[in-house]
Amino acid sequence: QVQLVESGGGVVQAGGSLRLSCAASGSIFSINAMAWYRRAPGKQRELVAVISSGGNTNYADSVKGRFTISRDNAKNTVYLQMNSLKPEDTAVYYCNADIRRTTGWGPYWGQGTQVTVSS
Repeated sequence: QVQLVESGGGVVQAGGSLRLSCAASGSIFSINAMAWYRRAPGKQRELVAVISSGGNTNYADSVKGRFTISRDNAKNTVYLQMNSLKPEDTAVYYCNADIRRTTGWGPYWGQGTQVTVSS
């Protein structure tokens, strides 16, 4: 069994900051890419940021310069530091990880954490 547990969501005023965390646990052999996605009300899920096992990062244009993704491989944890938040960042944020178990590779998802930015 593998679990991804997110934390750090909440309500913040525009211009504020939040830090999301996502810890993977269970029978994990290794983890490749880790990422954050979000789904706003009435919209499709979109990729926010991704980080490779070696630390290479990519961001959606809408969050470049405001969000920073990082990871702690020793803790199997990925973070998303969100600064200068805007109301349009309001969404449920999900972490995703490409995890290798003894049975092979597979994508795993967290349960989601709500981020609400008030104007």
